[in-house]
Amino acid sequence: MTLETIWFCVIALFWLGYLFLEGFDFGVGMLMPVLAKDNTERRVMVNTIGPVWDGNEVWLIVAGGAMFAAFPGWYASLFSAAYLPLLVVLLALIGRGVAFEYRGKVDSDRWRRNWDRVIGLGSWIPPFGVGLLLATTVLGLPLDADGDRAGGAFAAVRFETLLGAVAVVGFSLVHGAAFLALKTEGDLRHRARNLATRLLPVALLPLLAFLIVVQLRSGDLWTLLLIGVAVIAAAVAWFRIREGREGQAFAALGGVIAASAVALFVALYPDVLPSTSDPANTLTIAGEASSPYTLTVMTWVALFGAPAVLIYQGWTYWVFRKRIGTRHIPPVHAP
Repeated sequence: MTLETIWFCVIALFWLGYLFLEGFDFGVGMLMPVLAKDNTERRVMVNTIGPVWDGNEVWLIVAGGAMFAAFPGWYASLFSAAYLPLLVVLLALIGRGVAFEYRGKVDSDRWRRNWDRVIGLGSWIPPFGVGLLLATTVLGLPLDADGDRAGGAFAAVRFETLLGAVAVVGFSLVHGAAFLALKTEGDLRHRARNLATRLLPVALLPLLAFLIVVQLRSGDLWTLLLIGVAVIAAAVAWFRIREGREGQAFAALGGVIAASAVALFVALYPDVLPSTSDPANTLTIAGEASSPYTLTVMTWVALFGAPAVLIYQGWTYWVFRKRIGTRHIPPVHAP
């Protein structure tokens, strides 16, 4: 296996990590207005992701950075074509991070409600934008001979790419509900579990539809098998969440997004950005890869850096693994 192919797989792994970890992270934010009955329950929901949400976002930075270093042409063509959607995503992520820190700074219901709205909006926009970006890189763009977008600023916005965006949003909703059922206790846990049971068969339909679109366009036997694995994992998740086995359901949902992401990148390989206007302008791994020296240096850095990051993040999840409920939330103190 060449270094170019190895780094293509590593980048796919980074995107998978982001979809899995930020999926439930965004889902919790999206569900705050739906599941929480009062400010105490909203604080419980925020606290379930409080220790990990900022670490989860590192996967997006690493995925983009690895694309820039390993396949600069892929990075330049894709990110410049989706400049406006990515700018909106960035602003949403900034607002969401600020809201987490500021919502408890003033003892005012109006203050908290406003920042909770920012959390909600900042949790809906990024999965939609990231889904649009990944759908675009799998299904392609109208590219000219220089790898530049041929068309307007919204050339990436088409029915099939919007379907991919909705697919990521739907998965995030279900994953967030399953995570809340896993991490909370009492009435909030039961409401989250019931919501996940009702949501799962409907919210994952866009993901299945998008996978079918990709399969029909560029899939093969391997991608078809992976789609089958995703469907089986979704069924397992639904049956286990109904039985109150939230941990198993959460793991099965991880299997859904893992099989789906692998299917998408297998369908994309050996391209990195297909051209919908002229196949001759398609960007490929071999054509867009950095020099062997650059890829070698990156590989050695990753061999030392990646385990440290994984160990640290795993340790964080282990330390904060216990369930929390309203009894763990201290009263609000006026400044």
